[in-house]
Order: sequence, then structure tokens, then C-alpha cells
Amino acid sequence: MCQDIWGDTMNKQELLALLRQGRWVSGAELGTRLGVTRAAVSKAVTVLKREGCEIESVPNRGHRLVSEPDRLTRGDILAALGSHPWAETVEVLTTVDSTNDLLKSRAAAGAPHGTVAVADCQSAGRGRLGRSFDSAPGSGVYLSVLLRPVCPPQALMTLTAQAAVAVRRAVRTVTGAEAGIKWVNDLVLAERKISGILTELSLEAESGLVSYCVVGVGVNCNRPTVDFPPDLRQTAGSILSQTGHRVDRNRMAAELIRALSALPGLDWQAEYRAACVNLGKPIQILAPGQPPRTGTALDIGPEAELIVETERGRETVRSGEVSVRGLYGYVPL
Repeated sequence: MCQDIWGDTMNKQELLALLRQGRWVSGAELGTRLGVTRAAVSKAVTVLKREGCEIESVPNRGHRLVSEPDRLTRGDILAALGSHPWAETVEVLTTVDSTNDLLKSRAAAGAPHGTVAVADCQSAGRGRLGRSFDSAPGSGVYLSVLLRPVCPPQALMTLTAQAAVAVRRAVRTVTGAEAGIKWVNDLVLAERKISGILTELSLEAESGLVSYCVVGVGVNCNRPTVDFPPDLRQTAGSILSQTGHRVDRNRMAAELIRALSALPGLDWQAEYRAACVNLGKPIQILAPGQPPRTGTALDIGPEAELIVETERGRETVRSGEVSVRGLYGYVPL
């Protein structure tokens, strides 16, 4: 019954959006706005209640949404995703060690381009440089997509930067917030990291071409600052903590899938440069085996490299860690 309602009669996300207005909405108004009968509205509201939504329904007043469950479900993600060609490949898990590791095993078994894994929680989430990515349940979206471009690895030098722009667009679509990008793969709101990206690829031994690549994204959606581990509270945040607004995580997952499906080949450079919080700022460059160096970030190059002015002159930074003065606690001497 649920599938018939959401698939054939009305759009679940549109109904929820109307009910989230914080006022009583009559069945007649809902029917008119959605292009369905009052009977169909009544049936859909009953289904929402069975799914865990608390909705008050009063004769002559209508319906009012009091609360809704914050659960990631395949049905809700697909309802928000619509007829997207990747819809049939979406797998949603309560918990997993790492969505990237899961998709790498799926890729080795022959999974197709566009396979998607979404998790409510990761027990071993990872970020760049081997760091862990805290992936608590019930508050974020942890998602990976499998891509199979036929190209040499050099053609994917900008893939992480493209992914940052794609995630930024998804966040803007869902929340209206304009996130900054900290080179190379962090998204920030009000100087707190809300999202990280990890790209991994595998090569074919004989041809040297890319066999597959996996793009993993973690977005902190509805986590209060006090719920982060103490060592992360000064650097990490969520969309809720930084904007005061809760996020529909199922819609966020759908928009991330939609945005990431444009990879590779996304027109990224102008938006990345405009959103990059490093540019024009004093930075600290941390490279393995070298003492920290300071400089000023000037520009983003065509391969997503950071162009920096240091005491040695103009340099190009392609790897390592870069800290921005005043962001994540860095203040140069």
C-alpha cells in the first residue's frame, strides 16, 4: 500500500513539505496543492503516521505535523531521488565499517557504475591521510558512489575537488546554506567542518587505466556540538549546529547522489575557487618529514593544486595538510 501511494498517487516529500509549515493544513488544501483527492490525502497521512510521524488530525482544522522520525530509509531516499538512473542501485544500511570499503568489495565483484551505499553509521569511517571520520548514528549521511570511468588515472586529478563542489551544491539545494571549501576536501560552515570527502581508485594491471573509483562523503547533518567527542568540538560542526535548522537526511542523501552522478567531468574550478576559504589567507603547510611552513594561499590550479606564496617564492602544493589561520585552531606565530 505504501509503495502504491508514494509511487502512483502523490509525492511523499511534497506532502511532508506542506505539513512542515507549522500550521494546520486542511485536507482540501493539501489535495488541491498535490492534485489528489481528500481521500488520497487521508490515506497518505495514515501511512505517514504508521511510519512514525506524529501528526495531529482534527475535523474542520486539518492536519499538523508535530514530529517525524529521523531515519534513513531506502524508500524515503528513492522517493526524493525520483526517476534518477542510479535509483535501483542504492543500498541503505543501518551500520557498516566503511561505505568506501563496502563499495570496493562490490566493485571487485563486478558492481556497475553508479552503485551507491548509504549508511546511518560507520564503525570505521576514514578520511584523508589515514585519519578516522567520526560517523555517529542518527545524525549524519555517510555515502559512497562507485564510478567506472574509462580513462588513465591522470584524468582524475581533480576528482576530489569536483566532489567537493558537488557536495556543496547538494548542501545548498537542501538547506540554502553556502558552505565554504577548505582545500582540498573539507566543507565548512561558520568555521566548522561539516563534511569530508575520500576518493579511492583501482587500476587495471595490463592497461594502466582506471578500473573503478569510489567517492565517499560524510555530512554531519543534525548532530549537536555537545555530541561530538571532546577533541572534535572546536573543529567539527553540523548543519544543525551551524545554522539552527534540522536537515531531512533522506533528501540530503538523494541530493548527494544526484550531485555526485555528474562525476567525473563536472565544471568545478570557478565555483571551487570562489568557495575556497584558503585563498587570500595566511596558511600553514604541513608535509610529511618537513617542518611546518607558512605562506599565503593565492589560487587553485587546473589540477586542483594550491598555489602559495612563501618565503621561497611562489610554490605549488599538491598533497599534505594545509591549515588556515583562525580555522580549526591554527594561529601562526
